[in-house]
Amino acid sequence: MLRALEIARWDLECEFNNTDHRTELNGVEQLIVRRGQPFTINLHLRSGEYQPGGSALDLTVETGPQPSDQYGTRASFGLTDQIDTSRWSAAVTSPPGYMVSLSICSPPDAPIGRWRLTLGQGGLVEFVLLYNPWCTGDVVYMDSEEKLAEYVLAQDGIIYRGSWKYLIPTPWNFGQFEDGILEACLRILEMNPKCLRNPGKDASGRKNPIYVSRVLSAMVNCNDDKGVLLGRWTDDYDGGVSPLSWKGSVEILRNWDTNACQPVRFGQCWVFAAVACSVSRALGIPCRVVTNYNSAHDTNSNLVIERYVDENGQLVQKSRDMIWNYHCWVENWMTRPDLKPGYDGWQAMDPTPQEKSEGVYCCGPIPLKAIKEGELTYKYDAPFVFAEVNADVHTFMKRKDGSTEKIISSVQVGLKISTKSVGSDRREDITHLYKYPEGSDEEREAFTKANHQNKLLQQQTNAGLLIAIKVSAEMKKGCDFDVFAVVTNNTPNGKKCRLVFGSRAVSYNGILGENCGFKDLLNVELAPGEEKRVPLRMNYSKYAENLTEDNLIRLGALLLDYGTQEAYLAVRNVVLENPEIKVRILGEPKENRKLVAEITLQNPLPVPLQNCCFTVEGSNLTGGQIITEKLNSTVEPGQDAKVKIYFTPTHSGQRKLVVDFDSNKLCHVKGYRNVIIGK
Repeated sequence: MLRALEIARWDLECEFNNTDHRTELNGVEQLIVRRGQPFTINLHLRSGEYQPGGSALDLTVETGPQPSDQYGTRASFGLTDQIDTSRWSAAVTSPPGYMVSLSICSPPDAPIGRWRLTLGQGGLVEFVLLYNPWCTGDVVYMDSEEKLAEYVLAQDGIIYRGSWKYLIPTPWNFGQFEDGILEACLRILEMNPKCLRNPGKDASGRKNPIYVSRVLSAMVNCNDDKGVLLGRWTDDYDGGVSPLSWKGSVEILRNWDTNACQPVRFGQCWVFAAVACSVSRALGIPCRVVTNYNSAHDTNSNLVIERYVDENGQLVQKSRDMIWNYHCWVENWMTRPDLKPGYDGWQAMDPTPQEKSEGVYCCGPIPLKAIKEGELTYKYDAPFVFAEVNADVHTFMKRKDGSTEKIISSVQVGLKISTKSVGSDRREDITHLYKYPEGSDEEREAFTKANHQNKLLQQQTNAGLLIAIKVSAEMKKGCDFDVFAVVTNNTPNGKKCRLVFGSRAVSYNGILGENCGFKDLLNVELAPGEEKRVPLRMNYSKYAENLTEDNLIRLGALLLDYGTQEAYLAVRNVVLENPEIKVRILGEPKENRKLVAEITLQNPLPVPLQNCCFTVEGSNLTGGQIITEKLNSTVEPGQDAKVKIYFTPTHSGQRKLVVDFDSNKLCHVKGYRNVIIGK
């Protein structure tokens, strides 16, 4: 008869296990392990010795409030000769004696979350189980250590903003291993409406990253639930802060977790995406933030964006359809056993609340290949994402008498889809993962499959008159500069035209602001083959007070041919360049040694800067805190704003020190410095 082991105490070996499971950056105070991989617990016996074949130990694991063997949220098992990685199992790995080294393994499809382990008659152990992209049996398995270092372990990164002609790399501190962040991520799962309605079913659903990704897409925004972030796309940030003020996810997730799950105010698309990336990586799902330039927001699912301009070429809001200057979402890596073979890998998932999916503000996950192939019936939300990168744009002029007519305009959506490269701060263009080359047979086949008739029927015509917008080489905030409407007559006849050339401030999601400069030329004469460049002066004194925090100006040039009554429109967004933040590290960067960063920004404006403030954060650099340094003095034009920041790195490796500068006239300028910390 087998003798049950009597356990006096146990040691969870958190430091060893967490390091072995690549979770040690979360800390070693609690046991955090990955599914499908054994972990070790040392048992100290009250009496007797462990004898192979003569000792027994019953173990039970449970997760969620309604554990069930049927749904995989409960399992009972005993000791076996060796570990079976396909199911819950335990084996003794130590020789006979008073101390028993117990190896325990979960199946690679076990639900993630908080688990309870009962050891025999008395011992209760709690641990956290995460997805395991290092395990070949896990559906999030990724077979490249370099990619895993980037998409799971990297705590900082680059998010692309700006415009497709001027991409702005913005640093972000994901901070998924900072103190308290994993607890906040698990709480997100526990507060989701599906869990509150049916906690047993939800706990079981967490075995599936498709399900969890969909939950995260809904819970990062607060539109239907006790989600993390409240979106705001106006300049009114009363009761919160501008989305541009955030430098990372840590403060956002902590604020939500410590304030009774009240939504953090405010977020916009890159903030929603960055927080979703932090949570996905914290849970063990490989994840990256991507940016789609000229991103279409198709509200009626007809794959057409209709835009209207007045007789001065100024856009008027007549439709809910929009083209965002850029839009960010995330991609999570997993297999898709619910779809036919060939659709594994990166899946687009969008936490920004735009349109409802199955009654909830969420989007995805949808395989990138489904978007590329035009498979719009595949789960989830393929038509919306397909339109973001492929929609056709029709532009109409609305005349004063109420009539409308289509005008000739070339606007493309889905440009320069970008993400940070693996292992470096360079940009990787991933447009080819979403779409075939324009005009290719494969593109036509995808559009046919998607029933995208507008694109199929569109003819590329070489119009007799051409209009384009050219810009100066440098457009720095604080400077005056010229932009140009370039008009070309490709016809054999002389042309007489009207040219309306205007500029307005615009937010990144396409909401128009005030006028920044305007010119109306009633008699532009063009000889056959002639090209004319018409300048428009952009004066700081004119645009300064109208700019949004996005530093964007929309240029529009409308050409009216008096002879044919045809209208031609060119539109271009320009980004005004912020000054560079320079970061100099003083001293040799080493673990647990105090460092000094000297941070400098030169005032590029023709006016003084007041209320200047630098804020700094970095994972494993600033102790999970935000360091703030305010300047008491005014910074005159051309002078430097300079501070010294003191911090103590806690772990070796390359880390980003992320910097934000704010003042009365120059808002939320971003910068960073990669710091390589030695042991």
